[in-house]
Amino acid sequence: MQPHFSPTPVDAHDRATVFRPLSFAPPHMLAFHLAWLNLFSCFFSTFSIPPLLPVIRHDLQLTPTDIGNAGIASFVGSIFSRLLMGPTCDLIGPRIASGTLSLITAPVILATAFVSTPQSFIIIRFLVGFSLANFVSSQFWMSSMFSPSIVGLANGVAAGWANVGSGVTQLVMPLVYSLIINFNVPSSIAWRLAFVVPAIFQAITAILVLAFGQDLPSGRYVRTQTQKAKGENVLKILFDGLSNYRGWVLALLYGFSFGVELTTDNIIAQYFYDRFNVNIEVAGSIAASFGMANLFSRPMGGVISDGMGRKYGMRGRLWGLWVVQTAAGLLCVLLGRLSSLWSSILVMCAFSVFVQAASGLIFGVVPFVSTRSLGVISGMTGSGGTIGAVVTQTLLFSGAHFSKQTSISLMGIMMVLCTLPVTLLYFPQWGGMFCGPSLVPDSPEESCCLLD
Repeated sequence: MQPHFSPTPVDAHDRATVFRPLSFAPPHMLAFHLAWLNLFSCFFSTFSIPPLLPVIRHDLQLTPTDIGNAGIASFVGSIFSRLLMGPTCDLIGPRIASGTLSLITAPVILATAFVSTPQSFIIIRFLVGFSLANFVSSQFWMSSMFSPSIVGLANGVAAGWANVGSGVTQLVMPLVYSLIINFNVPSSIAWRLAFVVPAIFQAITAILVLAFGQDLPSGRYVRTQTQKAKGENVLKILFDGLSNYRGWVLALLYGFSFGVELTTDNIIAQYFYDRFNVNIEVAGSIAASFGMANLFSRPMGGVISDGMGRKYGMRGRLWGLWVVQTAAGLLCVLLGRLSSLWSSILVMCAFSVFVQAASGLIFGVVPFVSTRSLGVISGMTGSGGTIGAVVTQTLLFSGAHFSKQTSISLMGIMMVLCTLPVTLLYFPQWGGMFCGPSLVPDSPEESCCLLD
């Protein structure tokens, strides 16, 4: 088994220049596996509630408005935590930031077993959503460990494998619930006991990160940053990130790729349960296929971004992003127009591939925006995803303003329109979609220094 632990080739900054997902060699590949597994557990916990909503809503007497507000609450919690996670990673590094957050939020998902009112249910969903900030620390960690030539792939695979947790939980939680029911446990108790599983899982992954992780190839983040960046302060790092318009554009794009994915994770099991009258296990299995596509679709986005970058520079990355995300929006429109079960499943699967690949393409661009404020830019973009989820959930899936199928189509139209600002992105070193660079780089895109 020696190849699995052989040293990883590195660049001048000790960042890995090859990506070996079957390797556990420290520090690069070990950090990769710890990052995606910890985030996987957070997605598993956050989306462990929606597949059991047909049971929970009956027991707690939840109205459609309560369910919609709870979905919004889960995303609102994630917005604040993601905004804070970026600067936190810049200050103390991704290992402590992510491991600590997972440990703090693990008891919250366990507390789901004790909710008794719609209000307490909404509060729990708000607090559980905080754990999704570990997406930012994961992407920060990968960008610190892997060379620009493969960072899109590393970010895509780490996020993609982690996002599979949102699909696995759609499949596992109904099965856990059914297993407990088979022991003659009343339904009102069985769904509560089921939440022991995600709580323990999340706590275990947090401990692994804290015990075995390493922030940078050279060692602990705080010590290295103190040596490398004397005079830098939090406000300057924050200002540099917030004043970079590219971060805001990427946040909008991510709001209508990953944000749409989050909203779909929240409603898709109920959609198939109510519209096509399938049982809770079948609805969960269908919904699971949407999230589990992340196993290959988001990494595929990273591969496309890196490949287009090597061949066409930044222009290739941006054009690839626009094409894939626009296609995802059109498939979303089509999904809401279909009335048969099997055609809806097929289109949903195609939609999942494109929308998740678009997220990978976006984070193939993020590491090139700013070196100094990488955590802030990552946090802004990541928060954009949850803000987009709040917008779509609030406008389209709260209350009874539209049928779910109409709301899904409208969500697709919003995706197409909100992808257009990618045309505004321009990098002096590498150009944009329609213009070449205004500065002549000393070397190709992948070996250049990032924007400060």
